[in-house]
Amino acid sequence: MATERIALVDYGAGNLKSVENALRAAGAATVDVTADPAVVRTADRIVLPGVGAFAACMGALSSIPGMIAAMDEAVRANGRPFLGICVGMQLLADAGEEHGRHPGLGWIGGTVRALAPADPALKVPHMGWNDVRPTGTCGLIEAGEAYYLHSYAFDVTDPAHLAATTDHGGAVTAAVARDTIVGVQFHPEKSQAYGLAFLSRFLAWKP
Repeated sequence: MATERIALVDYGAGNLKSVENALRAAGAATVDVTADPAVVRTADRIVLPGVGAFAACMGALSSIPGMIAAMDEAVRANGRPFLGICVGMQLLADAGEEHGRHPGLGWIGGTVRALAPADPALKVPHMGWNDVRPTGTCGLIEAGEAYYLHSYAFDVTDPAHLAATTDHGGAVTAAVARDTIVGVQFHPEKSQAYGLAFLSRFLAWKP
């Protein structure tokens, strides 16, 4: 793990320094904060953060020539472990419905839809500490408490790809996973000991 190169994708849509610091605290020796597709293509692990609106994030990622193709080659063709965080996780979906319907990467089937808690007293965005309840489909995800900040949630098509839920007036997707891809709705970099333990497991993950 110490010699692995982690590519933290810089597309102007994530809290990069906090994520970089958290990865280093979790044991990553080399974290390349990069907008270079060539670096992403050859990295051992890839992390895609994301903060903001789905369409804006997807547009920013798409605007870097060759970046999505490099991610696709590294992750889906060559099986490199991939972590999407918050909107970086939501971009894995087929589409997002924030301010219209917009296509995502389509790596994990589903649609990102507005949160609609059954209890009208519950506020949107869903902000603060809440449970992570693993479904048993991904060994990376353990039960605990993590920090969330989001107004939209990933409605997963195939239950086999739902790795964890939380509760905010009903079940809300907390994590998704398939093959060498994992995505979390919570912010590991803001989730203190729980988040660092999760990132440490990701850095050691051999799917």
